[in-house]
Parts: sequence; structure tokens; C-alpha cells
Amino acid sequence: MFPEYDVIVVGAGHAGCEAAAAAANMGSRVLLVTMNMNTIAQMSCNPAMGGVAKGQIVREIDALGGYSGIISDKSMIQFRMLNLSKGPAMWSPRTQNDRMLFAEQWRLALEQTQNLDFWQEMVSGLVVRENRVVGVRTSLGIEIMGKAVVLTNGTFLNGKIHIGEKNFGGGRAAERSATGITEQLIDIGFEAGRMKTGTPPRIDGRSLNYSVMEEQPGDNDPGKFSFTNTKALEKQLSCWITYTNENVHKQLEQGFDKSPMFQGRIKGLGPRYCPSIEDKINRFAERERHQIFVEPEGWNTVEIYVNGFSTSLPEDIQYKALRLIPGFENAKMFRPGYAIEYDFFPPTQLKTTLETQLIDNLYFAGQINGTTGYEEAACQGLMAGINAHNKVHNKEPFILKRSEAYIGVLIDDLVNKGTQEPYRMFTSRAEYRILLRQDNADLRLTELGYKIGLASEARFEKVLTKKNGMHRLAKELQEMRAEPEVVNAELEQLGTSPIPEKVSVVSLLRRPQIGIGELAKLDSRIKKSIDKYNTEVQQQVEINLKYESYIEREQKLAEKIESLENYKILPDFDYDRVKALSSEAREKLKRIRPETIGQMSRISGVSPADVSILTVYLGK
Repeated sequence: MFPEYDVIVVGAGHAGCEAAAAAANMGSRVLLVTMNMNTIAQMSCNPAMGGVAKGQIVREIDALGGYSGIISDKSMIQFRMLNLSKGPAMWSPRTQNDRMLFAEQWRLALEQTQNLDFWQEMVSGLVVRENRVVGVRTSLGIEIMGKAVVLTNGTFLNGKIHIGEKNFGGGRAAERSATGITEQLIDIGFEAGRMKTGTPPRIDGRSLNYSVMEEQPGDNDPGKFSFTNTKALEKQLSCWITYTNENVHKQLEQGFDKSPMFQGRIKGLGPRYCPSIEDKINRFAERERHQIFVEPEGWNTVEIYVNGFSTSLPEDIQYKALRLIPGFENAKMFRPGYAIEYDFFPPTQLKTTLETQLIDNLYFAGQINGTTGYEEAACQGLMAGINAHNKVHNKEPFILKRSEAYIGVLIDDLVNKGTQEPYRMFTSRAEYRILLRQDNADLRLTELGYKIGLASEARFEKVLTKKNGMHRLAKELQEMRAEPEVVNAELEQLGTSPIPEKVSVVSLLRRPQIGIGELAKLDSRIKKSIDKYNTEVQQQVEINLKYESYIEREQKLAEKIESLENYKILPDFDYDRVKALSSEAREKLKRIRPETIGQMSRISGVSPADVSILTVYLGK
């Protein structure tokens, strides 16, 4: 009935979709198995993509040749660039999306991808022979053979939904959980744990009073995620902001005795940076109010996502508390919020390719690795799909460094440090933020994507054209001199000091009051040079020249630290032979099996002294 596939992907969430698309586009014969074809790429939580650090990840996925940026652009209803008041390293794109259109565009993209087949059924186990996965077993008892398997089970592995004192099995509202895989992996020797996440109630937007809320429109000149020619928005839907109050908090507190979280019925750990509303008012009792984002679910639906009101309290308590929020006095609920517990596998059991250490050709991606967030899942799926394809075609692993991408930071953190709570990407997790900006993701990664056969030749040529334009414009500006009699009047209007003599145009650009746009207004000669290039080239040249010294300093630091990556450690190295290593380091090294001294240095519990000892030992 089925041929042998190169790669079988289990689960069609954000991780599974990217994994299947990547492997298929690189030439593998791929099967995507999902429990429900109608929920492919479902936005289980809020209908949005990107945000701080997450927006950088979406642009990196796009630069490598993944689909998330393109799908987000095609389904967005609002675009905002966050943190524009800060430096470029902190700028983060975010889209509000049409939930139904997002899933539809993903399915259409996958159906139009060559080499990709689909099967709707639950996978209940893996076919493993001699420590190598060779296929999957479905709930109907069908065995489908594959050279590599990527598990992207999301919140479905033994998922349990909690609403007040009620709980029932489920991987998502109205969808059953998946069973069998966890038990088999534990029998093989994998360590498993439980985590939780939550979602807020959904509301009928027709029942809300927006006149008492703060409007949050999109950007006047909306951008987009993809470096391809996807269209920018011509019209946008606004989001809205309102706040809880003391009466809301009192009403919620009446349900605490029935809270599954406070009564210990939920065992899994939840994300501290995205707590439930009951957790917020319990942990931050001194705060009189908490922000609520009122987010539309799409162009043609009245459904509203109540961001900031995630809860697992009884449905009647949720309903009463919601109606005490300004603008929600007459709110009608579509469905209550809930918490969900699910199985995950500590990611220290993985290699940096996301292949498991215990079973060859088996890859984990997404929430199964203890992460949370669409973007974190999608980039793991992309990398697992790439590496599964490479493995079965005898190609080199594809691993991104911490200095190359936020994706590299995320995977390095997971594999070497693990996680005790749902892992989410923040800009603070990346030590090379000035290098890893959202605006230069194509310059950093598209050539790599092209070399592995994922990014198209057209994408690569576009990047080369952009680089050439940047080089030419930067050279022109560096050679140009500004004259006092021409620019001083405009400089004073900009609130910056006039120049007493001819100076380099670049020295003016480095002033905080002057961007590339203001520079063009100073002198018609300067304007003529700048106007020859598109906005992307202009922006890159401005950032590179304005922050040149900071970029160079960070680049040198990255090169210095990365020299440790050249010291390879054999997979079967016997750490017990190195008696000078601390017992904790020896235990961690034997379990994680780092591939290089650089990776070893980032493992929690391994000290600089341990690194020095092993470096000297290997040198001998």
C-alpha cells in the first residue's frame, strides 16, 4: 500500500509542516502523517506570528527557504515592527494573522510541494530495529517504512485538558490525544517529563464595546516577513487594549479552590513569562490591573482572542470575570479557556542535528523538546527536516552556529542546557544580537540555504544583487564630503551641530539625529547617490555604517569563541579516563556527548576548569 519513504514526519503543526516541506523540497520522498487533515498548521493559541526574538526566527526560516514567512505574509491582517525606539538589534516584526487563512495557505503550499504525500491517522508507535528507526506503526496496525522519522507531536502526547475540576484527554480543544509513543520511547530508555500550557477563552466580537478600549493599529507603512515578493498589506485590522481591575481579580479568586493549578491536579511546569491570569493575580498581588489584548481572529470572522487572559478556572468563573473587564460587560463566550498537560522529552537527549542519541535516524522537533511557540517549533522542524534528508542521502549535517542565527542559539541551548520549563526565545538569550538582526537574515543565511538545496537560485541571486548594491552605496558615501555652506542650515533644523569645515558624509550619518533619509535631504549630490538604491539596501548601509565599530567588535568576539568549535571530541570518547574532570562534568558529558570543546563549554555544570582540562588532554 505504501512505498518506503525517505522521511516520515509525524504531526502537521508548525514544526511538522516545515520539516515535511524542507525535506521534500530538498528531494526526499516524504510522508506527512496527521490525525486530522483539517487542522494542518492550526494556530492553537493566538493568531499571530513573530514578536520579540520570534520575528527574527521567522525571517531566518524564510531566508533559509522555509515557508513560515511566506504563509504569514499571505494571511496577515496587521503588521507591526516592535521596539523601533530601540536599536536595530531589537527591532522585531510581528503579524496578526487570519487563523483560517493561515491554515489554508499552509495546506495549499504543502499540497503543491512535490515529493510530499499525506496520511490521516494516529501514529501509535515506531518500528525500531537494531537501534535504528525504520518506520512508524499506526492505530490501525499499519506499518509504514521510512529511512528517517521526525516526531513533531506538539501537545498531543498523552495530552490532558483541564477546566476547573474537570479534566479529559485531548491534544487540543475537541481533538483527541495521541498515545503509545511515549510509553515505547520510555521502554527504549528515553527520559520523559510533563509540561503545561494554556489558552484563553474565545469571545464574540459583536458583543464587545470597543469605544472604551485603546485602539492598537498596525504600522502606517506595513512591512512583511518574507524576502520574496509577497505583497505588503494595503488595509489592516486594529487590535485593542483594555485592562483587568480589582473586581475582576476578586471574581477570579473565588474560583481558586477549584483551580487545577493551585490544587495540584496539574503536575507539568508552565511558562513563567506567559502565566495564566490566575497565576498573575496570585504572584503579582500588588498590581491593580493587568493588560488585556483584544485580537481579531481574521478578516471574515467575529471571533476574538483574549490575549493575556489564559486560564483553567471553571467556565462560569471565567465568564463572570470577563464581564467585569471594561468593554466586556455584555461579552458572549464562544468557548472557555483551558490548560493542557502533555509529555515532552528533555532535549539533552538530542544531538545538535535534533537526531536522538539513543535511536539513529529519529528526530524530535517542537514542543516534544520542551519549547513553546509557533516560531520555535517551526525552526526546529525546518532543521530536523533538513538534517533527516541529509542523513538518508549521506550528506553532511546542517548545524547553525550561535553567531549565525537565533535558530542556532535555540538549538544549542536546548541540547546543551536542557529546559525545566517551556523554552521560549528572547533576544537576551543571544550573545551576538548586533549580528543576528531581523533585517540581515537573508545576508546571513540564504547562501547557506542555497548550498544545501533548499533556498532557490532566484533567492540567492537576489541576495547577491543586494550585497553588490550595499557595497557600491557604502563606497560612494565613504568617498563623499559634506560642505558647511550646503548642509549646515539643515543640520541645525535637525537639532545637531553644524560643521566648521568639510567632513566625511559617513561621520554625519553616525550622528543619532541623522538616518539615511535625513542624510539625503542635506545635499542633492548625496540624495542622487542614495536614490539609486532600494529601501533594503539603504537600510543595510545605514545600519552597517552607523554601528560599524560595534559590529566589528562582536564579530571578533564570535570568531575568538568559535575557535573552540575546531576541537572535535570523538562520539565514543571515554570521559572516565580524565580523572581531573569534576564528577558533575563527567556525568553531564557522558549523557550529552558534546561534539566539540565549544559545545562542551556551554553545558550547564561544566566549569571553565573542566574545559581547560579536557582541552589539554585532547591536545596530548
